Amino acid sequence: MLSQKTRYALKALLELALVPAGVRLSSATISTRRNVPVKFLEAILVELKRDGLVRGQRGRNGGYQLALSPENITFGDVVRLMEGPLALIPCVSVSQYHRCVDCADDRNCELRKLFREVRDNTATILDGWTLADALDRDGRPQTGVGASRGGRAGRESSTKRSLGQKAVDK
Repeated sequence: MLSQKTRYALKALLELALVPAGVRLSSATISTRRNVPVKFLEAILVELKRDGLVRGQRGRNGGYQLALSPENITFGDVVRLMEGPLALIPCVSVSQYHRCVDCADDRNCELRKLFREVRDNTATILDGWTLADALDRDGRPQTGVGASRGGRAGRESSTKRSLGQKAVDK
């Protein structure tokens, strides 16, 4: 289950994706529009800024804006930044793999087979949806699962490429 922090981060990013490039929104404005507690939102925005998804400026004309285009921020990127690996058990994590303490043979583990598929399918779906896709009124992703023009599944996310981040969990 997604944490409230991740849900609020996604709401804030979606609100920022609605405004034209170069326009900044205050945390108070985002808070009001998306019904997010302002103090919690401010802490989330600081984290999103640190991770390179938003830019912030202080002062009278300050506020936040996306650091990347909405087409280049996937739900998978945000969930990984806020929650950590998508894997539900450590032996299927790409970035934080370690053998389960109660498993004698992880190569033949029945749980590992299922949860690897869960992780892979979750990654495919979340990495296939961008902020722009979510805001698209017909409700279909333009750049991923079921998309008519080129998919993203199986490719490194554009946020990782843009930010030069180390590999994160699939």
